[in-house]
Amino acid sequence: MVLKSRRRSPAAPLSAMSDIGFLLLIFIMLLSLINYRKEVRIEYPEAKRVEITDSDEQLEIWIDREGAVTVDGDLLGYDGLEQVIAGTLGEHPDVRIQILADRGTPYRHINSVISLLQTLQHRSVGFVVKEDL
Repeated sequence: MVLKSRRRSPAAPLSAMSDIGFLLLIFIMLLSLINYRKEVRIEYPEAKRVEITDSDEQLEIWIDREGAVTVDGDLLGYDGLEQVIAGTLGEHPDVRIQILADRGTPYRHINSVISLLQTLQHRSVGFVVKEDL
């Protein structure tokens, strides 16, 4: 007499599914941290009148008290800033440039960035300020 063995179909244990779901959740959370906004600590100047703008394409230029210029967390000189602005304008001509300068930043540093934008003939520029209530 020959005994036939019954073959079981493979099955995934349900406890492994919760582990996979948990690992996917951690993976998605880590990926979402990659796209965070890189900021420079500055004290915003105040303004009596504020116009709120909303644009899909923005380039933020941060200027601290010493005149150091930062874009996307990268410290740049004025030559590097010109290359970043020109490259961004080449890819996205409708980009709105936001200048975020510290309250104590001497105007000559801000004027250098504005002169660069004038040289590149870009006119869509905003200054980020804190509203004076």
